[in-house]
Amino acid sequence: MIPFKIGNLGAVAAGLAVAAMLVVPDDAEARRKGSFGSRGARTYDAPATTTVAPRSTAPVQRSMTEKPAASSPSAQAGRAAPARRGGLGRGLLGGLIAGGLIGALLGGGLGSLAGAGMLMALLQVALIGGLVWFLLRMFRRKPTLAGAHGGAMSSPFAGFEPRPAPQQPFSQDFRPAAVAPRSEDIDIVDADRRDFERLLIEVQDAFSDEDFASLRARTTPEVMSYFAEELSQNATAGRRNRVSKTALIDAEVAEAWREEDANYATIAMRYESIDVMLDRSSGAVVEGDPERPSQATELWTFKRGADGQWRLSAIQEA
Repeated sequence: MIPFKIGNLGAVAAGLAVAAMLVVPDDAEARRKGSFGSRGARTYDAPATTTVAPRSTAPVQRSMTEKPAASSPSAQAGRAAPARRGGLGRGLLGGLIAGGLIGALLGGGLGSLAGAGMLMALLQVALIGGLVWFLLRMFRRKPTLAGAHGGAMSSPFAGFEPRPAPQQPFSQDFRPAAVAPRSEDIDIVDADRRDFERLLIEVQDAFSDEDFASLRARTTPEVMSYFAEELSQNATAGRRNRVSKTALIDAEVAEAWREEDANYATIAMRYESIDVMLDRSSGAVVEGDPERPSQATELWTFKRGADGQWRLSAIQEA
């Protein structure tokens, strides 16, 4: 069944009054949940809200688009944690050594060797030897630090120069983790809006007619595969989804952007249609009202490639 809402009449029990209540379709229960397709780099991001679809919509649930693992917060925390632990450990160790040495010197220094026992004398000698070692190491490292940030003066912003990009982590199957391509917003003009409305109606009609050629021309290969799966399931169950008189009521651009060599536009659409499920053999209505249109609000994402044609690439239930 195409993922657009269908009214559910329910079973007529007894009496005309009860039947009148049961024939009112419950859109919230009848419509199939979930979403499918691809929104490019934004597939796993929730689309922006609009006045047509004011509530937050969940990201696409069924998609062939690989999730970008490089931006995982847990991975970033794991890479940053060792450096923080090392820096903190060295700072604490240096503070303890310096504090102990200074305290020992202020407490008596070499003059206390005569009055203290052999153990105290050895301890103070060790502390003074540690101080000498610490100072010598500091002086040996100082020229290196000066050469890196001082005398060379390669750039006034040397401290803010970009660091080399770390190698991309590998997933469990040893493939490089996906990296989301950059995107920039684009404008949607009236001609684009007309294309979106036309595609809404044509895709509905093609699905209703089980016209695979028309669907293939108006959708991406991924969306076409989901439609083909749905039509096959209907045929196996001996049913046929009939959608007619589709009319767009209201629409609003949620997002429109460019990434790599393609443009994307996610449109919040509220439309009506007569959507029924028929028995394939007899043509009898199994679900839906063949006389009264039902309304649906969904987010349709369209993709425009090198040929300049918009095609349906994702559907999300609002």
